[in-house]
Amino acid sequence: MTDKAFAQADPEWLELIGQARDWFEGPVGHFLLRQEQALLEEELGRFFGGYLVHYGPSAQVPPQAPQVQRNVRLGAPLPGVEIVCEEQAWPLSEHAADVVVLQHGLDFSLSPHGLLREAASAVRPGGHLIIVGINPWSAWGLRRAFAHDALRKARCFSASRVGDWLNLLGFALEKRRFGCYRPPLASPAWQARLAGWERCAGRWQSAGGGFYILVARKLVVGLRPLRQVRREPMGKLIPLPMAKVNRRNSEP
Repeated sequence: MTDKAFAQADPEWLELIGQARDWFEGPVGHFLLRQEQALLEEELGRFFGGYLVHYGPSAQVPPQAPQVQRNVRLGAPLPGVEIVCEEQAWPLSEHAADVVVLQHGLDFSLSPHGLLREAASAVRPGGHLIIVGINPWSAWGLRRAFAHDALRKARCFSASRVGDWLNLLGFALEKRRFGCYRPPLASPAWQARLAGWERCAGRWQSAGGGFYILVARKLVVGLRPLRQVRREPMGKLIPLPMAKVNRRNSEP
């Protein structure tokens, strides 16, 4: 796939995706993706079906679901992207995918609600939507406030807020996981020194991880119940007196 912008694409969106892609190629962003790799592979390993759709700004090859027949990358014109589209115009039919993965798609989005609606619509009933985002209540979220790179443009929605959005879209949250408890340091030496803390904090699963993974299942839509027709109350039937017939007067 070429990096050349496609027709009628939003230039502001393309610039944002391009800056996010460069940040993920840098040492700090690349470290974050490596930490996400193991948890994502663990979660994707339990899914099966026909199609998995992955959307995200990173140009790296995303984790695969080995039991899903077809893994498809969708999004901006990046290397490896198979279906090029904008964030609010997915060329997919409704209920087309068994699994949809948004890996930092909401973080680097001009319209997160529009993107989430597109992703939710593509999931079949009973299928799953997996969202990976930067945790604002972490050292990574704190670094965003002082960053001078693309991280400063990240939206960084909290896991609880995204969970509320999923609930409104008809999803049931099955799992929430956190990872990358080490601070966003570019030095490999310092990252190695803090590896022990990463293992301990990962077992505790506290809410201070640099990223979160939400696994949500789309609820099966049942039949709509028929509305009861409201009946107006009727008055009581009062028996009327019958007229007495005088047979003597009625005989000729």
